[in-house]
Parts: sequence; C-alpha cells; structure tokens
Amino acid sequence: MSRWVLFADGKLVVEHEGEAYRLPACEEAPSAFTSESFKLGDDCFGAMIDAEALLPESMELMDLRTSYGFISHEEYTLAGKGWELLFWDSHTRFCGDCGGKMRRHSPISKICARCGREIFPQLSPAVLVLVRKGDEALLVHARTFRRPFYGLVAGFVETGESLEECVAREVMEETNLRVKNIRYFGSQAWPYPANLMIGFTADYESGELRFMDHELSDGGFFTRDNHPEIPPPPSLARTLIDSWLNESVGATD
Repeated sequence: MSRWVLFADGKLVVEHEGEAYRLPACEEAPSAFTSESFKLGDDCFGAMIDAEALLPESMELMDLRTSYGFISHEEYTLAGKGWELLFWDSHTRFCGDCGGKMRRHSPISKICARCGREIFPQLSPAVLVLVRKGDEALLVHARTFRRPFYGLVAGFVETGESLEECVAREVMEETNLRVKNIRYFGSQAWPYPANLMIGFTADYESGELRFMDHELSDGGFFTRDNHPEIPPPPSLARTLIDSWLNESVGATD
C-alpha cells in the first residue's frame, strides 16, 4: 500500500474518514496522471492528476497551506516536497541554454535531450527578522497580505550578499532602521512555490521608523501584552513571534 501526494489544479488531494484526514493510500498507482511521478519517501509518491478526474466520495481537494491543520506534520512535509518537485517539473520543460526538450535523468534532475545540460530544482532563499527594541518587537503589515495580520520584515537574498547582510539591507530598505546583533534563529522549507525561509533576530540600533519602499503598509514596535493579530501556523514568522512572546528569544544586550 503506497501513499500518494496528488495535486489537481494546484490543490492537494486528501482522503477523509469522518473528521480524520490523510494522504490517499492505494495498492495501485492512480490513473489520470498529467505528469511523471516522483518518489518522495518510503512507499510515497507524488504526481499531478487531471483536474477533471472523478474522485471517490472519500477524497476532496484542499489548499496545501490549509491542509496543515488537517493532515499530520509528516504528511504535510511530504506534500510540500511533492509540490515543489511537481511545480519545478512543470516549469522546466525546455533547456534554458539551447531550447531543447528536458527529460528526467535522476530522481531530482533533468537533462537536455539536445545539449546534455543537467539541471536540479532550485530554491529561493529569503530572510525574515524579528527586530527587538527593549521589550518591544517590530511587527509589520505587508501590502501583499490578504489578511489583517502583522508579520516580520522579510525579503529575498540577492546575489553577492550574506544572509546577515540581507537582513540589514531589508530592514533598512523597508523601515529606515539600522539593526545590530543579527543572530540566526532557524529555517523552514516553504513550498509556495519553492522558498527556503531563514529566520533571524536583531536589535534596534538607530533610525526613525518609515516605510521606505512601499512594500509595507503599516507597522510598529509592540509589547507582548499589546500586539496585533499575528500570522497563523505553520509559518516560521509565527514560530519566531511565538518564541518572543514566550520570552525564549534572547534579550537585547
């Protein structure tokens, strides 16, 4: 019996029995594939299926991020890995050097049938940072947020810079603040569609809060007992903010 990470029209197929949800399990590979399959773990495979495929009554489509609250953490991790590989597969059909057709070469690589160039899935690293000012922390609302919660300053790493340099640059570009004592907190795979989130803490050094590049619409320094709505799990931003709320993030020097 194998488990399957199946996506149809960008949504994850989940199987339910009462209020219990899980990845579908079956002895034979499902039909209506629209992609090659990927092995994601022991007896677990991933594939795209036809969005018009008729699903059994015990199965339904669910947004990947929403599924975090329904399936186990292990299965959510498998589903995220599956989505990253399937997204990469569907967006790398032709060679970027010669335009030749790409074909599967190994479990996680493709090779050009014309020039022989081999490619692998690529991640986009991004930093996020909780800036502390005494007992307060900087929480911000981005214009791209679809809900009214406040998160952390974040941004993608640029070529030629270290992670710490990226943290300092993003804070300055977005808020006009200088930070010091930049410290690594943790990382998280973020399959939306293929990011690696790297979390940091930092201390306020100087500057007056201003939103500089129009990516943020609001924000400020908040205390633990007076803060706005924060991001939901399983985001690393929520983990970092919860750590501060629980006073487990190191205090300002």
